[in-house]
Amino acid sequence: MPVISVPQDFNEDDLFVDLEGMFGNSLFLKCEGFNFAGSIKLKAATEMVEAAERDGLLRPGSVLVESSSGNLGVALSMIAAAKGYPFLCVTDSRCNLATRLMMEALGGQVHVITEPDPVSGFLGARIDHVRALCASEDRYVWLNQYTNPNNGMAHYRRTAPAVARQFPDLDVLFVGAGTTGTLMGCARYFREWHRPVRVVAVDSVGSVTFGGDAGRRMIPGLGAGRRPPMLDESYVDDVVRVAETDTIRACHRLAGSGFLFGGSTGTVVSGAMDWLARQGRKLTAVAIAPDLGERYLETIYQTNWVRDLYGEDAVDSQAMTGTSQAMTGTSQAMTGTSQALTGTSQALTGTSRAA
Repeated sequence: MPVISVPQDFNEDDLFVDLEGMFGNSLFLKCEGFNFAGSIKLKAATEMVEAAERDGLLRPGSVLVESSSGNLGVALSMIAAAKGYPFLCVTDSRCNLATRLMMEALGGQVHVITEPDPVSGFLGARIDHVRALCASEDRYVWLNQYTNPNNGMAHYRRTAPAVARQFPDLDVLFVGAGTTGTLMGCARYFREWHRPVRVVAVDSVGSVTFGGDAGRRMIPGLGAGRRPPMLDESYVDDVVRVAETDTIRACHRLAGSGFLFGGSTGTVVSGAMDWLARQGRKLTAVAIAPDLGERYLETIYQTNWVRDLYGEDAVDSQAMTGTSQAMTGTSQAMTGTSQALTGTSQALTGTSRAA
């Protein structure tokens, strides 16, 4: 059992879930949410903060500031609290309420952008705000996850080697594309590995990361309103785009088997299963699950939220029917128990009268 003194020293790096029984195709899901930050972003946050300290950019009196849709903000809030730095997260209105509350509970400040930039969307508006802060006072230190090489290096050094250790015969790796730090770090590692591995990027419909028109995206995590500066498509073998309705269905399907994962994970699983179904042969495949599902309870796991945004058919009707039947069965069982208890009470009353 590990004994730690700071939260960033713990991260479960070797947990995989076999999804074949749930989805019909063989896929191993690398779970990255079992640390005190609750997501894969702990790795990038730790690497970037420690590099900034080594380089003398981050020092006593500095205020950490970062643009984040949520998970990196939580990781930086946690590390900033452990190290004694103030932290300000610039996010936008799509950020989950639970995520904002977590950052504040850890001592971070949260600034919410409510209006997107007309060209670069919420991401561009967030970055513009961060740049204005840094220009106003030199105590603000922006790690800039979008261009910081230590973002990708964290996954080159840790995430990809952990996959390689467990799956020496790996054929394909599925990685969600946000800042593309995880994608690039893993892709570069496997490009140098002793055997070929296909790296498939999973993106959200409406994201412009790999080209195409920008569209509405309501689930934070993956996708971007402008091309990520770190992206080098020469390291990517294929791209799968996933509609948010498919993300939601994958999350609900996983939850129906007892695994509560976040929106980014649902996107990656949906894209991976679609890609594998078209291959015609069994492959050794791994997908990276960036986060868990607790922060999405008010969004993708909230029926009214889903139906208001995506319509009545957004969640798989069979899954919803199964849940409804289970609840009905529970209600019937409780009614039966109540009737049995009433019968027992009447029997006891009769016994009392006889006595």
